[in-house]
Amino acid sequence: MSENLEENVTPPSSDHILGILRGVIDPELGTSIVELGMVKHVEVNSNGVVDIEIALTTAGCPLKDQIKRDVRSRVTALPKISDIRFSWSELNSDEKAAAMAKARLNVAKSAPETEIPPTCRVLMVASGKGGVGKSSVTVNLATGLAEKGFVVGVMDADIWGYSVPRMLGVEGRLGGNAEEGKISPNEKKVGLGLLKIVSMGFLVDSEESALMWRGLILNRAVQHFCQDVAWGELDYLLIDMPPGTGDVQMGLAKLLPQAEMIVVTTPSLAAQKVAIRVANMGRANYLHVIGVIENMSAYVAPDGVKHEVFGSGGGENLSRSIEAPLIGSIPLDGDVATGGDAGDPVVLKEGPAASAYQEIIENLISDLAPPIDMDGCSARLLDAVESALKDADF
Repeated sequence: MSENLEENVTPPSSDHILGILRGVIDPELGTSIVELGMVKHVEVNSNGVVDIEIALTTAGCPLKDQIKRDVRSRVTALPKISDIRFSWSELNSDEKAAAMAKARLNVAKSAPETEIPPTCRVLMVASGKGGVGKSSVTVNLATGLAEKGFVVGVMDADIWGYSVPRMLGVEGRLGGNAEEGKISPNEKKVGLGLLKIVSMGFLVDSEESALMWRGLILNRAVQHFCQDVAWGELDYLLIDMPPGTGDVQMGLAKLLPQAEMIVVTTPSLAAQKVAIRVANMGRANYLHVIGVIENMSAYVAPDGVKHEVFGSGGGENLSRSIEAPLIGSIPLDGDVATGGDAGDPVVLKEGPAASAYQEIIENLISDLAPPIDMDGCSARLLDAVESALKDADF
């Protein structure tokens, strides 16, 4: 009786085998070969032989044998399959781009857990090259937001070029809770708000210490900043990104897919051109670019004459190129450098740069990146005001 039943079993259909192949994961891209569009043809012959065509991302893919073994083990386990005949091809440029986009999207959807609360607005401050004042922009935006009463985290992800501790005037080693295995960020009160700061500068002996680390170690450091720091309550997290589009940038994009990006440039054409790459990298990893800040804009002398020391038009050109708004231009102002060296951010002072920063911050709060938990923020502001009134000496 069992022999008759076995004889009546027909080979599985092509659609059935295609469904089985959804379980074959490209080892490099971490996504199903079917979802990536790599399975070009499946045909089941009456004699139980299956013809399968698979297009690889590159013709000489070193993972070909691993994919072949996985396909064979899954398909030959099906009833009435006698053999598999493989044929191989290569994805064309458009198909490769689509496959990479799908893989990145899946990575973003399966991001690992971090200590950063879901109600926190994460803003990556990025640039295409060094020397455009990205760290200064990060520090002043964070300080200005804290002065408005928000709890603001500052992550100094520029591991090699850490400068946030000095620019914020914060010293001391990072603490921690040994039982929980978490790092405590250093804190600084600003107005009614609070800054919570982590930086490699709090983990080295001096600011002059040189870190000679390769990309994977750098990426591991910022992963610890995301997963092993007890950030607690946060309204905003501003990340001072290293310049360029390397391991740290891609690692953070995977860890924090909810992040948004602010791209910093100067008026010069060279800075604007390389900044486009950063915006493209962010969007390729499904990050939202909320806008452009042009730093080191024209200097206005006391007599009102404008001096375009670093050229003009870089911010506007970048804004048009990446189709993101120009959210502000920071003029050349000696107080920016003085405040950064003294740990006294210019945003808390008066002057042309301070005014420009304050306008940007108002724009962020009201329109471009408003706090996610408005009710909670309002409650904290009220508590802070009441506490200040109780402590006041009338």
